[in-house]
Amino acid sequence: VQLPASVQGVRQDAMKWGRKPAKRSEVDLLGEIAEGVHGIEAIFDPGLRLRWISPSIERMTGFSPAACMAAEDAFALLVFESDRDFCRRMVAQVLADGLPQDFELRLATQDGRTVWVTAHWRRRAGNGEGEGGLRLSAEDIGARKQTEYTLLETVAELRRAQALREHYLLRSNDERQRLAALLNLIRLGILFMDQDRRVLYHNRAMLEIWGYPPDAQLVGSREAVLKDNAAAVVADPQAYFAHIDEAVRERSVASAEYEIRFADGRIVTDRSSVVRGGDDARSIGRLWIYEDVTAARRISDRLIELAERDELTGLYNRRRFHEELERTLADAARRETEVGLLSFDLDGFKPVNDSFGHQAGDEVLVGLAQAVGRIVRRNEMFCRVGGDEFVLLVPGSSAEGLLELAHRVVETVAALSFRFADSTVGVTASVGIACFPHNAADAETLIAAADEALYLSKAEGRNRATVSARQGGESARMPASSSDEHQSRED
Repeated sequence: VQLPASVQGVRQDAMKWGRKPAKRSEVDLLGEIAEGVHGIEAIFDPGLRLRWISPSIERMTGFSPAACMAAEDAFALLVFESDRDFCRRMVAQVLADGLPQDFELRLATQDGRTVWVTAHWRRRAGNGEGEGGLRLSAEDIGARKQTEYTLLETVAELRRAQALREHYLLRSNDERQRLAALLNLIRLGILFMDQDRRVLYHNRAMLEIWGYPPDAQLVGSREAVLKDNAAAVVADPQAYFAHIDEAVRERSVASAEYEIRFADGRIVTDRSSVVRGGDDARSIGRLWIYEDVTAARRISDRLIELAERDELTGLYNRRRFHEELERTLADAARRETEVGLLSFDLDGFKPVNDSFGHQAGDEVLVGLAQAVGRIVRRNEMFCRVGGDEFVLLVPGSSAEGLLELAHRVVETVAALSFRFADSTVGVTASVGIACFPHNAADAETLIAAADEALYLSKAEGRNRATVSARQGGESARMPASSSDEHQSRED
């Protein structure tokens, strides 16, 4: 197995520093974890030489982990020039006094841009020569920075507009019209309420976001009028009204971003800020800024779906299965309940691919996913984890219930038929059944138990289900006979 360069570096460092390398299965698991890290994780030795960095550095900056580790000075490569000296001073302080440091800085990207991150520096305990150093954890805060800039720019724009109004607009209707046109071009909704919660100003984007007619005039309206309209368009009016009351009650200079879900499916965020007037810094009202983020949220949700779903069948993929398995087993351990796992693949699938092509094989996989999906209950998780390999994760199950479900899967698959090139073909399924905690005490062992039972189903004639005979205390390592059977799984 070719491990990622970052994981190979961990193994090499472990050997160099006198540690025994982890077992191959543990290194493989570490590789999966490293590949899935969203932020940046890095390890520096006491001399501030980069020893390991997560693969996510390439997504964030464009520099590969190998390029980062090959650099003579990782700080010179990755940290933006203006922030570099400050970063070195803070890191040296962490090494000196051992106190953690958290601060924001900019990373330089390969294409010349910068990325804002929050960096968390911690000193690593050293138990031997060459150990110790620092650990870095960092997350991308570009979106938050952009939101802050947008809010600041909007408030500055409004203040400039107010200054213009005081100086010019009281004497010139034309100037008032020009200011209104300017604010109406801003796509952010702007609403200014006075101390008595009456509307003093709103722009056209605010009317559009809240579903008012384009020519509606809300100036002078009380907050109760706005709430009546909001109750008709917001999905959860009570939660939204509680948010408004809390923001006003706390009298904070600026409120945190709040997400409003509309009944029509739109998602709008709001932020508010107290506006001070005069030299006595008294509050003259509150400014609300609204932004429709529906499109951005849909793109984000789609990216998450692509990361968790199998592109061909639409089922959850191997990555999501392992995440859900760990979570489900932890929950079952707390509640002292059982969790069942059905592992199955197709008998006769390879001849379909060989005889009719991969497109025909894809049609078989899609048809199977749809057919088996119809017998899967709401609390069960159906995943495709390999070419023709599938699993069913069944919380709160019993041995009898698992066997009944496995028989339904076998019968459902056997009933399928497909037509390719004037030939009718079918496949069958061999199923392995394992149950937590009876057959395994952890996720890895549970998977091994289900796979071992699956191999026995194949060895005993296929098109059948077999219950694992493992005991809960056995290790995840497969017996030699099961490993040999794995070699013939594609036959």
